[in-house]
Amino acid sequence: MPDSSRRNFLLTGLAVPAAASAARTPAGGQEQTAPPRLPAAAPGLSYRTLGKTGLKVTSVGFGCMITSDTSVIERAADIGITYFDTARVYQSGNNERMVGAALKGKRQNIALSSKTPATNKEGALSDLDTSLRELGTDHLDIWYLHAKTKPADVTDELIDAQQTAKKAGKIRFAGVSTHSGQAELIPALTANPHIDVILTAYNFSMGQTLDPLIAAAHAAGKGVVAMKVMAGGFRNTKPGDKLYNTFKRDGALLAALRWVLKSPDIGTTIPSMTDMDQLEENLHAMTGTFTKFDEILLARQLEYIAPLYCRMCGQCDGSCAKGLPVADLLRYLTYADGYGQFSLGRERFLELPAQVAQVRCDACSACTVSCPHGVRVSERLGRAQELFA
Repeated sequence: MPDSSRRNFLLTGLAVPAAASAARTPAGGQEQTAPPRLPAAAPGLSYRTLGKTGLKVTSVGFGCMITSDTSVIERAADIGITYFDTARVYQSGNNERMVGAALKGKRQNIALSSKTPATNKEGALSDLDTSLRELGTDHLDIWYLHAKTKPADVTDELIDAQQTAKKAGKIRFAGVSTHSGQAELIPALTANPHIDVILTAYNFSMGQTLDPLIAAAHAAGKGVVAMKVMAGGFRNTKPGDKLYNTFKRDGALLAALRWVLKSPDIGTTIPSMTDMDQLEENLHAMTGTFTKFDEILLARQLEYIAPLYCRMCGQCDGSCAKGLPVADLLRYLTYADGYGQFSLGRERFLELPAQVAQVRCDACSACTVSCPHGVRVSERLGRAQELFA
């Protein structure tokens, strides 16, 4: 599409902001008004209700993790995108500040979420206060316990932190985010009456495994938000890049988002967006339908990415003789190779315990990890070690 057409699409095609109320739970935990609902849908946008929260959100939200251009976030809100997601740890804490600045004056029209990686109540509540200050708001619509992988990670202490925050009016709904371990974690969250929203990695490479779990969560009234919807991203690769021919398949990323959106059990999605072109592509996915051609395209895409992309199924947990967290390392590498975010991948790598970060796969005579989906584990881990160490 010519540049002028792209600009016209963004400036005129969907330029009607949504109007949602910002009702929240005041101190004492008594909800004063009903959850925000849009009185009229903006033209060209689709909306879904996020479980029993009552939050009516656009089916495509905005994952802010790697965004650095405030104008993209501002434009998305002006067009009518109503769900924006960030976290205390994104961009070393700077992402929340940037998101807050971009959404200043627009708070009443959106649902806003953030996350804490803290493992105890005191740390979580401290993170929340910092998030509210940086975002320039007095409450979050959803506050997630971040990056949990097993039921034991969601402790009574952390649940109590969320309930305390609810009673204080600092959050409206409690959630948990998870990148892996969903087979065990999602059913536990579905059964937990204190969890309102589940944010999970979900894309066309995982559907067969996760679809029944997500359907059960939705049936139980949980709001389900999908992340990692592009199966690795790789939007930022360019001709000449090593991975360009593998991942930059015409239409594959658009088809990947449409695949997620065809599920009625998904409340909204949070694809990353760094520029106006990506915003436009995601808006097209929201208004399009998943076709037979998309299905064929994704089947081919899966063949191409199988040696490189970790589906985070958890089947390799504990299988590395050196104790490496294989899925985590492969995810960090995806930040660099897929999202073009080397600093983010290296930051996560350097958070590993020293004895783990010092392991080198080329020192092993044979790899003890065998991926059932065909990922070349030792090769990919070696690249991560070479890239980040």
